[in-house]
Amino acid sequence: MEELKINLQPIYNNMTQFLLSLSVLIFTCLFFSLQGKAASSQKPNILFIMIDDLGKDWVSCYGADDIKTPNLDSLAAGGMKFQNAYSMGSCSPSRTTLLTGKYPFRTGWVSHWDVPRWGVGYFDWKKKENTTFARLMKDLGYATCAVGKWQLNDFRVAPDALKKHGFDDWAMWTGFETGVPASDYRYQDPYINTPEAGSRTYKGKFGPDIYTDRMIQFMRKHKDEPLCLFYPMPLLHRPFVATPDEPDAKDRIDRHKAMVRYVDKIVGQLVSELDNLGIRERTIVFFASDNGTDKLITGSLNGKKGPGGKGSFTEAGVGGPFIVNCPGTVPAGVETDALTDLSNMLPTFVELGGGTVPEDLIIDGESIAPLILGEEQDSSRDWIMALNFGPAKLDQKGIRPGQEFGPRVIRDKQYKVWVSKEKKITQLHDLLEDPEEQQNLLSSKQREHRKALAKFRKIVASLPDKDGRPLYEPRAPNPWDRKK
Repeated sequence: MEELKINLQPIYNNMTQFLLSLSVLIFTCLFFSLQGKAASSQKPNILFIMIDDLGKDWVSCYGADDIKTPNLDSLAAGGMKFQNAYSMGSCSPSRTTLLTGKYPFRTGWVSHWDVPRWGVGYFDWKKKENTTFARLMKDLGYATCAVGKWQLNDFRVAPDALKKHGFDDWAMWTGFETGVPASDYRYQDPYINTPEAGSRTYKGKFGPDIYTDRMIQFMRKHKDEPLCLFYPMPLLHRPFVATPDEPDAKDRIDRHKAMVRYVDKIVGQLVSELDNLGIRERTIVFFASDNGTDKLITGSLNGKKGPGGKGSFTEAGVGGPFIVNCPGTVPAGVETDALTDLSNMLPTFVELGGGTVPEDLIIDGESIAPLILGEEQDSSRDWIMALNFGPAKLDQKGIRPGQEFGPRVIRDKQYKVWVSKEKKITQLHDLLEDPEEQQNLLSSKQREHRKALAKFRKIVASLPDKDGRPLYEPRAPNPWDRKK
């Protein structure tokens, strides 16, 4: 019988090819699966925009009658709009509260202090209690950038102050530097500090365009990294100026309107760039204000006309717009009465970035991350506070606030109290029934009013009797420092 011979080589070749193809398929599926998991677990970007001197009376989604802000309205419609959000009521206190998560009575910045103009005191990075959200976010792997308005350090004394505070890049108007007339300009021909060029004038340029372009450049360069972006806009602060879009605006109100529209335009530019870079759906955009509208500007909110509230403790002065937006992450079309203020931002950013606030870092804020992510229906805050008292003073010991205990207001969802420099409650208002705070209920005998008053008295009693002083490292005054 003839021996049967079978050639197994073709079978072997086919099997080898099949196994090879199967391996490639499995590897490809595994690769893209891992890529998907990596993308889904990527840390969210944070963009915090804070406008100077903007109240609800100039944001149309809040009921402003004299302006249209379509880009802000779009953010609110596609995200979360807060009705009970507080700033500190003035520039420096609001900025330090946002940066540190602490109320001003801890940091000492209870009053406005224009460091480049008045000198001596400054926002010291060497003190642990002044740890900024930027430094914490850098520790979590974030690329950080700040553009706009600072005023908390004199860049002539500390040219690397922004770096020390945790920012990788910046383009900042420092505030007016005594003895340097050019430094007074933040809009036309702006005087701006950058890490590579120091402080200089940008002739023929409009300041907000430089700040915005710098932010966009940073976004493009670091789009593959988690981003923490801070844009404290100089707009809308005086002087009221015509903008490149409305160069013929002449009087105060027309220029103010032009500046509001430019703010809205910038917000639109930033959001569009996030879309273009493919990072919009992983970028949480926050929009807020440092205080209410300038008192020289009369606006109209829901049919009621009145001057701006800047510098006051009325709701028009400290209760401003606050919007959070991120498609697919922040619930859309939500209007909330949850309590929040600028002290909440540091712990919120840290939680969103996957970290925890150091246990030995004392802060007043509480994270609102569960709320804005749709995991909770309310914030954990039972009360919020705003405090500031005019300009600080300079004496032989350094900087001191205008009062040992600065006046302040404290509120919950319904009631609000005014607290005097003597640490006494002088007013009690029911904001649900009396939003314009016309009726003082301090002497009311109604049970609910007495109960609310007792609650606030406990809060006031828990506060230190004296506010801190923003003097961290005494130094000899420079020639440009204020002498009185």
